[in-house]
Amino acid sequence: MIRALTVTLALIAATPAAAEVEIQELTTPGGIDLWLVEDHSLPFVALEIRAQGGAALDPEGKRGAANLMTGLLEEGSGDMDAGEFQEAREALAATFEFGVYDDTLSISARMLTENRDEAVALLHQALTEPRFDEDAVERVRAQVLAGLDAAQRRPGTLASRRFFANAFPDAPYGSDSDGTVESVSGLTRDDLMQSFQDLLVTDRAYVGAVGDITPEEAEALIDELLEGVPESGPELGGHVDFAAPGGVDLVDFETPQSIAIFGHQGIGWDDPDYFAAIVLNQILGGDGFDTRLMQELREERGLTYGVGTSLYVFDNAEAIVGSFASANATMGEAVGVVKDVWADLAENGVTEAELEAAKTYMTGEYPLRFTGNDEIARIMVGMQMLDLPPDYVIERNSYIEAVTLEDVNRVAARLLQPEDLYFVVAGQPEGLEDNVVGPAEAEEDAAEEGDETAPAE
Repeated sequence: MIRALTVTLALIAATPAAAEVEIQELTTPGGIDLWLVEDHSLPFVALEIRAQGGAALDPEGKRGAANLMTGLLEEGSGDMDAGEFQEAREALAATFEFGVYDDTLSISARMLTENRDEAVALLHQALTEPRFDEDAVERVRAQVLAGLDAAQRRPGTLASRRFFANAFPDAPYGSDSDGTVESVSGLTRDDLMQSFQDLLVTDRAYVGAVGDITPEEAEALIDELLEGVPESGPELGGHVDFAAPGGVDLVDFETPQSIAIFGHQGIGWDDPDYFAAIVLNQILGGDGFDTRLMQELREERGLTYGVGTSLYVFDNAEAIVGSFASANATMGEAVGVVKDVWADLAENGVTEAELEAAKTYMTGEYPLRFTGNDEIARIMVGMQMLDLPPDYVIERNSYIEAVTLEDVNRVAARLLQPEDLYFVVAGQPEGLEDNVVGPAEAEEDAAEEGDETAPAE
C-alpha cells in the first residue's frame, strides 16, 4: 500500500525534453519498504536492492569473504551450474549485477516486461540457493588473487592502502575489502555461505524500482524476490574517528612519478554543516579546473595533471580525502602547495565569486545524474539509506543555494585543519625528507627497536 504522499519532480532526461517522475513510497504485504517510479514508456524494469553491512561484516581473519562471495552469485544456483545459469539469464535478456562495498551489498537488475516473472524467479534462485561449486570458487578466487598481485605494482593502490590502514586501523575501513593473498587463499565454502547469510538480510534492505510496472505488481515482485531471505544478520560496528596524525608517510616504489593521497577527519551526512561542507569541497578540490587546488597545482605551477578532493562518508566514519600525481622531483613542492592552500582556506575562507561559481556548477549538474531508470533506482535507494525524504530530489538544490559565504567560511575554519593533514606518498619523491613524520614510519622504528607497543605482524 502507498504510505506517503507521491512526490512529483521535473528531471532533465536523456532527451532534451523534461520528464515528470513520481516517487511512490510503498510497503509490500510482506513488510518490505519500496520506492517506485512508474515509467511505462519502455517495456522494462530496473531494480536496485542494497543491504546495509557490506564488506565491513567480514569476520576477523576472513577479509575478502564478502568480495569473493559476491563474485560467485552468478556462478550457479539451484540445479544450474555456472554455464547453465548464464545461459538462462541471457535467454531472458536480463541483466544481474552483484557488488559489495564497505557498508553495503548491492543487487542491480534489468528485465523486460514480457520476461519479468521468469527473470525474477531466476534472480530469486541466485539470492536463496547459491551453489558455490568448487570449480567456480577456485576460478573466481584465482581472479581475485591475480587482482591482489597486480595491485602490488600500482603505486596509487599502495598509497591508498597505507593511508586508510593508518586512518582507520581498528575498523574494516582500514583494510582492503578484496582481502589479502593469505586471507583469500584460506577462505572455505563454509566461509562463503556464512558471508552470504550475514550480508543479505531483509531488515537492512532498501529497494528501488523504476519502469514498466504498477505499484501492486512491484509489491508482489519484491515479496517474491526476497521470500526465504533471512530477516536479520550480525550486529553492525560502531563509529570510529580518523586516527592518523598529521605528517608525511613514504611508500618506496620505483617510478618516475609519485602518487599522493592526503586528508584528515571529515564530516557526516547528518551534520548541520554538511551542505556548506560539500560546497566548500567543490571550491577546494571538486570537479572542474576552477578549484583552488587545480589552479595552484596545475595552472599556476604545472606540478600535476589533476588533483581532487572528496568527502568520504562511511556508515561509521568520515574523512576528507584528496589525491594527485607529480614527478618525483616536484612532489615535495606539490605537497607544500597543498598545505598552503589548506591553511589559506582555513584562515581566510573563500571569495563570493568562488561561492557563486561552485553553487552554479553543483545545481546545474545535479539533474544530469538522472540519466535513466538504473540511475534513478540507485539514487532512490541511496536516499532511503540516508533517511532522506522523497522530496529531497526537489529540495536538494535549494539547500545548496541557501549556503552563504559566512556558512562556507565558518565550515572552512572548522573542517580544514592543516596541522592534521596526513599524506601518504608512493614513489621516490624529492624534497620531503624533512617532513616525514608519518605513523607507519614510527611503527616500523618501534618494531626495529623492540618496543613492546609496536603492532603485531
